[in-house]
Amino acid sequence: MEITRDNIDALNAKLTVKVVEGDYKPAVDAALKDYRKNMTLPGFRPGNVPMTVVKKRVGKAVLAEEINKLLSESLHNYITENKLEVLGQPMPVESDVEEGDWDNPTEFTFNYEMGLAPEIDVKLDKVKETYYSIKVDDKMVDEEVNNLARRFGSLSEPEKSEASDMLMGTFIQLTPEGEILEGGIMNDGTVSIEFVDDKKTQKALVGLEKGAEVDLDPNKVSRDHEDLGRMLGISHDEVHDLPEGNFRFRVNEIRRLAPSEINQELFDKAFGEGNVEDEAGFRARIAENIENALKRDQDWYFKNQLSENLIEHFNPELPDAFLKRWIKATNEKPLTDEQLDTEYPGYAKSVKWQLIEERIARANDVKVEYPEMLDHVKANLAGQYAQYGLPLDEETLEKYAANALSNKEEVQRIFELIREEKVIASAKDQIKLKEKSVSIDEFKKLVNPDAE
Repeated sequence: MEITRDNIDALNAKLTVKVVEGDYKPAVDAALKDYRKNMTLPGFRPGNVPMTVVKKRVGKAVLAEEINKLLSESLHNYITENKLEVLGQPMPVESDVEEGDWDNPTEFTFNYEMGLAPEIDVKLDKVKETYYSIKVDDKMVDEEVNNLARRFGSLSEPEKSEASDMLMGTFIQLTPEGEILEGGIMNDGTVSIEFVDDKKTQKALVGLEKGAEVDLDPNKVSRDHEDLGRMLGISHDEVHDLPEGNFRFRVNEIRRLAPSEINQELFDKAFGEGNVEDEAGFRARIAENIENALKRDQDWYFKNQLSENLIEHFNPELPDAFLKRWIKATNEKPLTDEQLDTEYPGYAKSVKWQLIEERIARANDVKVEYPEMLDHVKANLAGQYAQYGLPLDEETLEKYAANALSNKEEVQRIFELIREEKVIASAKDQIKLKEKSVSIDEFKKLVNPDAE
């Protein structure tokens, strides 16, 4: 077999593969023998069909299959041995007519086009970017103190409802005249008074006793159609067909969540027994948790901004025509030219970032080892269980983490995640970095400038 490469330009190349009989004949003969062993035809014992008959029936198909296998393996080896960085996979040249006689096979010639990755000189010293840090203020700490107090609070059943209570009752459909509709909807549901936006409806739900009834519009005590469907026990489609009119809501139970006192019992429930000794330590621990949570948001925003910046700064050129043809040929669902033109810019942007990330990783010898992936999974698991007050011992963490890493897809996902974090950290050390402290509202505006 002979493979030659003709570089059309810096981003496109043509591969010509010449296959002679000696390259494919041993594999074809072996495959035909296997077919003969299993072939059954009237008049012949199993495994004794004449080879001429076998070749007549499946010869061409076997030849095509074995040559395709040979081409795939040879192209892969050629790309690997020549250390070519390709985008997509080599594609048969559309305009070429393959050379070779499938009825009397001897030599074949196949031509492929190939997209090549561009050269990128990732000098980062002239790149400028800002890292925004969110200030943790007393208001944020106060809100989390209240959240924890409510989370670890206790439920009671008061005699009369207040604005923060939850009502459990029965929705009964009424006629336009306000009478109970015969055969209408009757379903048990729950209303959280504090989340009712309509002030008039909210006021009507305050001061009710068990057994009390109030007529209301169910749309005004639900968040959306899904929520309304659950309240009334009907499907999403039935919600759309629901005629206008009020329902009667009969109160069956009143539930009130009494926040926990800010004391040692709350400290122990929130952070484990003995880990926090007083309110000052409680607030400090909360502030630390908020900072850690916000840092993830800060890092995420910085990564997005830096990757956008680097794509714009280096703007690597791609073999666009080749990639579009490759995407269209390999996509699971058929793509029209219009769909391809719409989706390609997003795909190209992703490829450019992958190329830049790879160059930075290579230039800075970024590696990801198994122990790092194990520690990453363990930290995530520990954090998840800690949220529910269920700390895991080291042995259990090790076992759970190792089990997660037995999944190849999960290993690849975590590898890419850690490597990207390392690439961003490496780039952060080399660019001209400016740090700026902002409030949570200012940060939200940065992330979503169009939000009101």
